[in-house]
Amino acid sequence: MDTAALIRAYYAAFNRADFEGMIALLGDDIVHDANQGSRHAGKDWFRSFLAHMDRCYREQVVDLVVLTESSGTRAAAEFVIEGEYKVTDEGLPPARGQRYRLPVGAFFDVRDGLIRRVTNYYNLQNWIAQVSA
Repeated sequence: MDTAALIRAYYAAFNRADFEGMIALLGDDIVHDANQGSRHAGKDWFRSFLAHMDRCYREQVVDLVVLTESSGTRAAAEFVIEGEYKVTDEGLPPARGQRYRLPVGAFFDVRDGLIRRVTNYYNLQNWIAQVSA
């Protein structure tokens, strides 16, 4: 599978809430840089992160655009997250089923046909304003 197809498969699994399908596309040495957060590594951590996100949020990726460089080792994705805030996440405003729509950028390192790094960026203040309205 080429890099662009790999990234599309990753987000397709996300949209199906197929978290084990997402994990299968990651290398054992996966590194995740969360938006305005810490760097974490490993599939076990990533699995627990996905479970936490699924508990607090219901989200879908729409308007996905994937860009790759010529060697296929780096990729970027731009998309919109359409979501519902289900359960209050620690340190964030109270959840009341608020809906939101948020532009996101993501960057990937790919090696041997697997994703080795995912870095996500979005405007947290925009999200907070949407769910606080």
